[in-house]
Amino acid sequence: MRKFVLAASVALTAVLALSACNKSEDTDQAATQQEAAVAKPTNPTDTKAWSQFFGQIVRKNMQGMTADRPFPYFVPAGDDQAGQDGRARQLDNVQGTVARGVTPGNMLVFGGPESAKTADLIVDAFKGANAGSFKNVIILFIGDQADQQRVADALAPTGATYRFVAM
Repeated sequence: MRKFVLAASVALTAVLALSACNKSEDTDQAATQQEAAVAKPTNPTDTKAWSQFFGQIVRKNMQGMTADRPFPYFVPAGDDQAGQDGRARQLDNVQGTVARGVTPGNMLVFGGPESAKTADLIVDAFKGANAGSFKNVIILFIGDQADQQRVADALAPTGATYRFVAM
């Protein structure tokens, strides 16, 4: 799972670097080369499709971020052992990040095929966060409207700039 997160981060960084190089082209050419919208995947285990889907959402929600790249956390689906193990590893990663803190201007992105499981991970990971410890850090949750408020409530004490995008 860490390899996937790293690969997704590298791919996103490459896309952002390429898009920065093309900013000087005239707007007509840029409009014709716009990224085609990626539909929400139907297979919860197709990590490549989910990465592409989430990547387009992240690129549209990076305003205010001053770091060189966002930090995506993909929360795997499924109640089988692989899904449970993947979520446990991801929870450990996020809890470590929360404990260490994040420099202002950074963005943490959370998404997965099952919104409720992603929301559970965020709520669990931020239980130990100190009040105000994420001031000026952007946290983007890509999920279902039904999970939006409980994530907002869990993040409120941290002072993070919370963004929600319905998938």
